[in-house]
Amino acid sequence: MSGGDDIPEEAYFLLHQLASQWDGVADTKEIILKPLNGSMTNRVYECHWRWREDNAPKKVLVRIYGHGAKLLFDRESEVRAFERMSQLGQGPRLLGRFPSGRLEEFLNARTLSAPDLRDPNISQKIAVKLHEFHNLDIEGSSHPRLWERLSDWLENSRRLSKPGIIEEFQLNGLQAEITKLKTAISKPGERVGFCHNDLQYGNIMIDEKDGNITLIDYEYATYNPVAFDIANHFCEMMADYHTETPHLLHQKKYPDFAERQRFVECYLKASGNEDDCEVEKLIKDIDHYVLASHIHWGLWGILSANVAEIDFDYLGYARERFKLYYQHCFWNEQA
Repeated sequence: MSGGDDIPEEAYFLLHQLASQWDGVADTKEIILKPLNGSMTNRVYECHWRWREDNAPKKVLVRIYGHGAKLLFDRESEVRAFERMSQLGQGPRLLGRFPSGRLEEFLNARTLSAPDLRDPNISQKIAVKLHEFHNLDIEGSSHPRLWERLSDWLENSRRLSKPGIIEEFQLNGLQAEITKLKTAISKPGERVGFCHNDLQYGNIMIDEKDGNITLIDYEYATYNPVAFDIANHFCEMMADYHTETPHLLHQKKYPDFAERQRFVECYLKASGNEDDCEVEKLIKDIDHYVLASHIHWGLWGILSANVAEIDFDYLGYARERFKLYYQHCFWNEQA
């Protein structure tokens, strides 16, 4: 096996078993691994074997779970969601599990780039797919998890961070801020669905042949207000994780009103409801939930700085998010 020194023996055994079921593999033990960039939580590899004939080689994705991920989400819940998505034909199939990771079907599709999110045709496809995603029937409580997650992440951030970080990010007073924000923007009757909660370009794939969109990586997926999920996606348009400064956000790239309106119209049209009042209401809700997105990923950055092994400036990213939160914290005047 080459290219993945951190792949555990259990994964190697599963890969060998898998390849043994296929005709044409030259040597089931000669496994070639290629690291894939873009994941902020896990280490991910493309895996394939040499073939005796000119057949297109089969590929498998190997996912090694990041240390400390249990502080960010429940792994068993994530695996159940992954399995359910597979059953519903919404994502890659689960091919095997081992204690520190799993094997997944390798999708023959292209991962989106940062500029792709601004492409009107692709953006409209994402809107339709996201509406479909939000209406999936996923087992478990349909109670929104956003506010509980923020409180949990804040508690762990305060517990793990040094005094200087606690002071810099005003963590001791942040719970009161979260409570006030919830009171201001969380409304009875708001649309709730099964949300991806991490719809950055690296978690969206497009089939170049038929244009179909697939959403992948459900680690943060829970039921939440759909406005929060869309707000997250809009915020991700400010990011490009494949530059020399991947932690920086570019405010000028946040979608303008026309782009937001087009996305929301496509989203609502998928349900047969394109009423102007509904479009306006959802856009307003999204604008409010952008603030929750900034706190969510700001706390993620602080927590990840304490536990993650990926080479990324997590604290720098947290600073970007909290800077935007305090710059746009207009809800005090509207509460």
